[in-house]
Amino acid sequence: MAATGRHLFFRLCRSTAVVVGLLAVEDVSMADFTMTSNQPYLLRAVYEWILDNHCTPHLLVDASDERVQVPREHVRDGQIVLNITPSAVGQFHWDNDHIEFSARFAGVARSMWIPMSAVRAIYARENGEGMAFALTDAQAAAAGEHDDDREERDTSSEAGTAGKMPPPDDEPTPPATPIGGRPRLKVVK
Repeated sequence: MAATGRHLFFRLCRSTAVVVGLLAVEDVSMADFTMTSNQPYLLRAVYEWILDNHCTPHLLVDASDERVQVPREHVRDGQIVLNITPSAVGQFHWDNDHIEFSARFAGVARSMWIPMSAVRAIYARENGEGMAFALTDAQAAAAGEHDDDREERDTSSEAGTAGKMPPPDDEPTPPATPIGGRPRLKVVK
């Protein structure tokens, strides 16, 4: 019945635009439909939200990506935190693929280029509010390879004792109570 109805629709409708539109909708399956990453859109939204609340936006960037162009001397544990408030950066531009800007490090202007896939989080410096982004499957696999390499190096050096931490305690230690009971504020002039 549906085929007959469709056939009747084509016979009655002489406009090719309507026919082509109907065919396009019928031919698209959900399996063939892919969307772009929502990360650039969410980054821009959180950035605006942080600025609207008079806070300082910071980016957490995975600097282990070889495409990332940041001052390597400021990278710690494969990551770098960058202040991207408008007063701290110049020539700020971002699109759906990357972020680029210039910033000063120890008084020297440096150019930054960061692919969107290397951005791990955006947050406000003042209160930590923001958004973190999950690794894609490819990034997680690459991170797993790096972790495997690091574990091999750790276990092979110094009889396998390097990098091992004692297991965490199940119960947290209670905070120490101050001597004399209640805490007091002292005015310092």
